[in-house]
Amino acid sequence: MSNIIRLENITKSYRIGIEDYVALKGITMNVERGEFVAIMGPSGSGKSTTMHVIGCLDIPTSGKYILNDKDVSTMTDTELAHVRNQEIGFIFQSFNLLPRLSVLENVLLPFAYSPIPIKDQKDRANNALELVGLKDKMNNRPNQLSGGQIQRTAIARSLVMKPAIILADEPTGNLDSKTSHEVMQALVSIHEEGNTVILVTHEDDIAKFAKRIIRLKDGLVVSENEK
Repeated sequence: MSNIIRLENITKSYRIGIEDYVALKGITMNVERGEFVAIMGPSGSGKSTTMHVIGCLDIPTSGKYILNDKDVSTMTDTELAHVRNQEIGFIFQSFNLLPRLSVLENVLLPFAYSPIPIKDQKDRANNALELVGLKDKMNNRPNQLSGGQIQRTAIARSLVMKPAIILADEPTGNLDSKTSHEVMQALVSIHEEGNTVILVTHEDDIAKFAKRIIRLKDGLVVSENEK
């Protein structure tokens, strides 16, 4: 397989008051197309910052980031926004669904400025909801769903633009163990469909769903274990 992501000596510093806080101290890692990778580490290890860099939500201070053979470290804000919309699907711990919209309307949100025809948008949304087992809930609102159904709606929303990569940042952080397992099974199904999935978690039992675990500590990669 070819690398879809290549991070080369990525550093990231933040100005806090009069001090510079170095969150990443030279991260180098590769993710192959179609892989399921978990990034783990204690609080302050740099895993969330790494996720933000991979998701083009943050720009590295130095180093090179190659995504799909493109050097995103040199892109403008407009170019980065296009990459986020077209090539990366995001799943967050906080779900970020709009309460007044139906499940289907929430899943359709990424198409807000898309030239894709409405019929095709709805077909993609229906297919995504079917994949996560929620086609029968498409007319419900978020307050009529369980926690697991809400997160699976967020997963469906991340799929509709057919991104190359799915980034899941602590996707089970607010869920009980049974519901967490359901959500992770949905991510496994997505991976089996051919998507590249990158999971950030601090839970060993959740990381076990991935095929490879990358561990960070103090802003550096300290180990990589394939299952």
